[in-house]
Amino acid sequence: MKTEKEKMLAGEAYLASDNELFEEHSRCRELLMQLNQTTRHSDTWKSTLESLLPNRVDLPQINPPFYCDYGSNIIFGKNFYANYNCTVLDVNTVEFGDNVMLAPNVQIYTAGHPLDVKQRVEEGVEFGLPIKIGHNVWIGGGAIVCPGVSIGDNTVIGAGSVVTKDIPANVLAAGNPCRVLKELHQ
Repeated sequence: MKTEKEKMLAGEAYLASDNELFEEHSRCRELLMQLNQTTRHSDTWKSTLESLLPNRVDLPQINPPFYCDYGSNIIFGKNFYANYNCTVLDVNTVEFGDNVMLAPNVQIYTAGHPLDVKQRVEEGVEFGLPIKIGHNVWIGGGAIVCPGVSIGDNTVIGAGSVVTKDIPANVLAAGNPCRVLKELHQ
C-alpha cells in the first residue's frame, strides 16, 4: 500500500492532512521564514537555500520572498533565476532546465483539487501533476503555470499568461489561456 507522499508524487489523489506530509510542509515553512528574512548574499541565505532546495546543479539565484510547499520536489538546472515573489507549489515535481528566468510574481502550481465537492471539502483530497520547464525559458511577470504543463526549450511566456496546456519549444506564447503567438528562430 502506498503512503500519502507516494500517492502525491505519483499524481494520484492523496490526503494532505497526512502526518508525514504535514511534518515536511512545516519544515519547509520554517526554512522559508528564515530565507525570506535574510538578504540574498548572506551566509544564512545560502545555507537555508541549500537545505530547502536539495535538488540542484548549482545554487539558484532567487530574490525573496520565495514560497513553496516542500522544496524537495523542485529540480533546478544550471543558472536558474527567480525574481521577487515567486511561488512554486511543489506537491509533485517541478523540473527547470538550464538558464531559466522567472520574472516577478510567477506562480507555478502542480497542486490541484477534485471538482467533486465531497472529495474536495469533506474528504480533503488533493492531487498534483508534474511540471517541466525546458532550457533557456523566460517566463514573464505574473504568469501562472498550471498542473501537468510542459514548456519547451527556448520559449518565452508573456507576462500575465495562464499556461493551461503544453507549450512547444522555440515560441513566444502569451494570453489567458496561453497560446503560441509566433515562432522564435534560434
